[in-house]
Amino acid sequence: MSARDDILALQASIAQAVLGQDEVIRQVVLGLLANGHLLLESLPGLAKTRTVKALAKHLDAKMSRIQFTPDLLPSDITGAEVLNQVDGRNEIRFQPGPLFGNVILADEINRAPAKVQSALLEAMEERQITVAGISHSMPDLFMVLATQNPIEQEGTYPLPEAQMDRFLMKVLLGYPKAEDESLVLRMLRAEEQASGHGKAAADAQLAQAAIFAARQEVSSIHVSEAIDCYLIDLINATRHPSPYDADLARWINIGASPRGGIGLDRAARAHAWLEGNDFVSPDDVRAVVHPVLRHRLLLSYDAVADGVSADQVLDRLLDKVAIPV
Repeated sequence: MSARDDILALQASIAQAVLGQDEVIRQVVLGLLANGHLLLESLPGLAKTRTVKALAKHLDAKMSRIQFTPDLLPSDITGAEVLNQVDGRNEIRFQPGPLFGNVILADEINRAPAKVQSALLEAMEERQITVAGISHSMPDLFMVLATQNPIEQEGTYPLPEAQMDRFLMKVLLGYPKAEDESLVLRMLRAEEQASGHGKAAADAQLAQAAIFAARQEVSSIHVSEAIDCYLIDLINATRHPSPYDADLARWINIGASPRGGIGLDRAARAHAWLEGNDFVSPDDVRAVVHPVLRHRLLLSYDAVADGVSADQVLDRLLDKVAIPV
């Protein structure tokens, strides 16, 4: 099997465990291919945690789940230096925390104070943790998938802008269709029956080497100068929207950072590769604009008063920015 076949099989396996969320699963796979971190947002009970567990279940990787709570401390996730006795002598050694895994489920991340949320910054960006002046590298396969409830929910804290920018994509989960929800009920009943008959058969797991091979192929996807210009035009339109549309100028307070442009390029290349193409087209860029940029825009009070969401702003941007021919 080719690397693309392996990834498509992984996507299909996740879809069998998480019904009615095909677009969400695809974006999770894109994040894996682009070597980025994801923020999954929805109301409670819409399969955020199940999606992450399904991904980890079908990977030959170590999964760590961190339940974020208001009393969590930074050292609870990063680890700390502890005193050990070795051959009758006292030695201080670093004890890694749950952050040292391959697939990190940061569950309900916005229920912890900003100090704990910020503890993830170095790990997410630099792929290392510094404790007592000593840096400790994260594994080669390291992906943070954080879940959060909308900030309107009681007991939640808004994530710092600097941390939001570290997430490659913000994935939104909606309610499944009625027919999909019916299938969910049947699937869960079948799982309950299987658990009552002993241990279930182990699922096939994708080796980490296959993921690295797929990422290598993604990195070789061709991007033309015209597509580069289109990417930059989209990013610049979020920063200087006045030439494009008066409403956009009223709605956008702060536009996307250069990291947003880098993320858009990586996600577009991953999308093109997953579609079986060896070059990036404007359709690949447009397919990933919303998850890559929706959390990087700071909307104005006028946008809030008008009931305009970040996705609606991006829809307007896509209509106004010229597509290369």
